[in-house]
Amino acid sequence: MNKTIVFDLGGVLLDWDPRHLYRKLFSDEKELEYFLTEICTPSWNAQMDASKPFQEAIDELIPCYPAYAEQIQAYFTRWKEMMGGAYPDVVDILRELKSQGWPLAALSNWSTETFPRVKEDYEFLEWFDPLILSGELGVAKPDPAIFQHLLQELEVKPQDCLFIDDSFENIREADRQGFDTIHFKSPALLREELMVRELL
Repeated sequence: MNKTIVFDLGGVLLDWDPRHLYRKLFSDEKELEYFLTEICTPSWNAQMDASKPFQEAIDELIPCYPAYAEQIQAYFTRWKEMMGGAYPDVVDILRELKSQGWPLAALSNWSTETFPRVKEDYEFLEWFDPLILSGELGVAKPDPAIFQHLLQELEVKPQDCLFIDDSFENIREADRQGFDTIHFKSPALLREELMVRELL
């Protein structure tokens, strides 16, 4: 049976980083980091990954930090400027896997409000079957439920999947559920791990 190779998107194939946008909006690096660690935090962003509407979250946050209203609103209106493009070396690996016939799937924490803004920009997003977004399910990694949904979609057992993610927490949960995993750190190390498994 072919092993299904499951990719995370942001941080593995795509360079998504709010700093790409906020370096345009803040001249002071310390203020930028304050904004992203204390105001528009990763945990705040995670609400949208789990299907909370962006504008609802923004409207709740602005009264707490009125001096940053414009920057908070930009998190949604200028969201696409957070994208730094694809990581070409990882896309090359993905292309090689595809050409060798390995089944490919994607499991990503991503809002359904923002994913359509980039879906047509990257051809390789069409190579995944299925491509599962947390925003569609209302639950995000590392919640065990999203991994179970993936297995149901694929109709396979966890040991028949290789899961690749840059988040240690997500890898730890996938390990707990019995997936084969690679904690993504660099394209070169990913290639090595795939070669060891004789997938490349």
